[in-house]
This record gives sequence, C-alpha cells and structure tokens, in this order.
Amino acid sequence: METREVTKAIALRLYDGDAPGVAQLVQDAIDQGLAPQVLLNEGLLSGMDRVGQEFQRGELFVPELIVAARAMHAGLDLLRPLLGSGDGAVGTIVIGTVKGDLHDIGKRLVGIMMEGAGLRVVDLGHDVAPQRFVEEARREGADLVGLSALLSTTMPMMRDTIRALTEAGLQARTLVGGAPVTQAWADEIGADGYAADAVAAAARAKELLGR
Repeated sequence: METREVTKAIALRLYDGDAPGVAQLVQDAIDQGLAPQVLLNEGLLSGMDRVGQEFQRGELFVPELIVAARAMHAGLDLLRPLLGSGDGAVGTIVIGTVKGDLHDIGKRLVGIMMEGAGLRVVDLGHDVAPQRFVEEARREGADLVGLSALLSTTMPMMRDTIRALTEAGLQARTLVGGAPVTQAWADEIGADGYAADAVAAAARAKELLGR
C-alpha cells in the first residue's frame, strides 16, 4: 500500500479501538521502510485527533476515548525506538492534581488527549505538592506544567504551585483547569493558559508551544 493508504488505515483502526490491528499495521509499515515520523503524525496522531474532536462534540464518550488511547499506545510502543531522542514528541508536559485534591479521572483524560496531540506526558497523579511539581518539571525538562483542581477549596494551591515554579526560575509555562476553574481565575493567579476540558487543554498546550 501507498504511505497515505497505510496511515489512513492506521488512523481508522485507532478510531475503532483496535489495538492489535494498529500494532500489526504499524509493524508492517516499519518493515516496509515507511518513515516512523509519518506513521506517528499522519496515522496515530491523526486518528487520535478525530477521536478528540468527536469526544468534544459528544459523539464519543470516555470508554471510547480510553480504548482509542490503548490502540494509540500499541502503535507508539513500536515507533518509539525508531523516533530517536524525544520520541518524536512536540514537547513535554508534567501534569497533576494539586495538593489536597484526590480527584484523578479528569486529569487522566487530559493526559490521554495531550499524548494524542503529540506531547510527552509525565503524570504525577493526585495530591501533588508544589515542590514536587518543581522537582519533576526540572528533572523532566518540562515545557509545560498542567495543574488540575476539582474542588474550589484546593484552587489556591494552584497559585502556590505557580509561585513555586516562578521562584525556582523554571521557564515551563503553566496550564490550569478543572470544574471550578475559570479563565478569570487563571488570569488572577498568573497561569499562562486555561482550558475547560481535555480536548481544549490539548489544543491550548499546542498553542503555548507555538505548534
């Protein structure tokens, strides 16, 4: 098959959540000598972009999103060794739910969509203290730090984390979100970006990276 036909087939299998099918197509394409970066961008990321758009429109739901993400990883695991340094990622984002907040599902969806947009995601989990964000952002050479809060009582911890990142001299840009978070709050605490949902977060991250 021509490269375009291969990448289109990969994107379709990913959309269908067919992890074995994606893996087989990617392996066959590698064996044929097709460029790994093309398989990533025009196959895996293209398919995940379609999933994200339909999820945002309410045409797909969380289970379909998770299954598609598994299919994406099935192909990405084969491509990573061939992509060289950076794994072909457009940037690195460290994400976590701020200290005092134990909610995790929304942040995990953000991670899925960030990976689908081509970023390398370092997920710190929930109840993450400001200093840990600082340490991991420095360790990972993060371009972005994503902060999630699902409780209004933990929102001030976003301000504390952004202050800690600034005082540490890190250049990573910050992106905030979560049910009680607004653009006005993001502006007030000095965040570089705000997103209302996982798909918007991935799009905003790419904007902040100049992609």
